[in-house]
Amino acid sequence: QVQLVESGGGSVQAGGSLRLACAASGVSTSNTCMGWFRQAPGQEPEDLVKIDGHGRKVYDASLKGRFTVSEDNAKNTLYLQMNSLESEDTAMYYCAARNWDFCSSGPIYEYDHRGQGTQVTVSS
Repeated sequence: QVQLVESGGGSVQAGGSLRLACAASGVSTSNTCMGWFRQAPGQEPEDLVKIDGHGRKVYDASLKGRFTVSEDNAKNTLYLQMNSLESEDTAMYYCAARNWDFCSSGPIYEYDHRGQGTQVTVSS
């Protein structure tokens, strides 16, 4: 059974940083397509970044280099380093995983598995 557990969210002032973690079980971060997306209240889910089972990363252009995805395969954990946070980044952040090593062109929020989310609140 696949389980994804996010952590690391919290409240931060604009300009600050947070690092989110997604501990995975039932899938291996080393050979699975995984990604991060977020959803603010009343808004549609927004894809952030995906990384395939070969380490190839695709970021949403709107992030402008502020966010960086990484993975620690020994810990089977996916990370999202978020810098220069803005109030517009306030949302629930989710990690997700496919049952495949390649990432489809479809939205991350439609992947096969997702975690329960971690809240990020940025105050200006």
